[in-house]
Amino acid sequence: MSRARTRSERRAILVLESPWALDDSDSNRSSVRPFVEGIAKIEPDVDVFSANFYDKSSFRLALESLCKVTFDNAIVYVAAHGHPGTIGGVKITDAMFMIGEAAKKHGITGLMLGSCFVGGDTVKLEVFIEGTGLRWAAGYSSSCNWLEGTLVDCNIMAKMLHLHSELLSEKDEMIEQLATATALFAKDYEIGEDLNEETVLLRDSLEFVIQPSGSGKRAKRVTDEVFALNALEEEEQE
Repeated sequence: MSRARTRSERRAILVLESPWALDDSDSNRSSVRPFVEGIAKIEPDVDVFSANFYDKSSFRLALESLCKVTFDNAIVYVAAHGHPGTIGGVKITDAMFMIGEAAKKHGITGLMLGSCFVGGDTVKLEVFIEGTGLRWAAGYSSSCNWLEGTLVDCNIMAKMLHLHSELLSEKDEMIEQLATATALFAKDYEIGEDLNEETVLLRDSLEFVIQPSGSGKRAKRVTDEVFALNALEEEEQE
């Protein structure tokens, strides 16, 4: 297990959500916010702030409205329908640029992309987080079942909020914490489908990129290391 957080820091989850319309009668009924607020229920020093967006312009305004103070460890959670290259109707490159600029100024260390198909381009994620204050990003390369994906997202965010600034400079600690976050879930669970409507397992969909703080450290995909550590721990428990 990773070393626990031992000192007080201002932590937050900044939720940027686009209406889901999961069915014909879903009049803005579905939201990830109650699930995210569950984290704050058990972590009383974690604040949850949220805003809706509908397009690029409202995404920018929503992000600005959530970034009024500087945090020690904040995570941006973008929750919206996704397609290759877009998230909630916003180009992923535009969204990532805006988040990267905010990260430099407001202590945003993590990005959770709670959307279908937008996490598969890990090279783009690596390029994006270089030069920002972001230390990690996660997302899905396939479609993702709404409830199951939300639960996975929340556990990842809850665990990563436990890494204080010193541990965000240590690659092994970050990988171990991501492994701990995903250990709760079956890696061969059918989380969604690819563009050809073929079933995709959780371990083949979820992607992780980290960039530990410190001079000379580069952003890198660590998905294989995360799931390899999970597999090793499972073998040791047998």
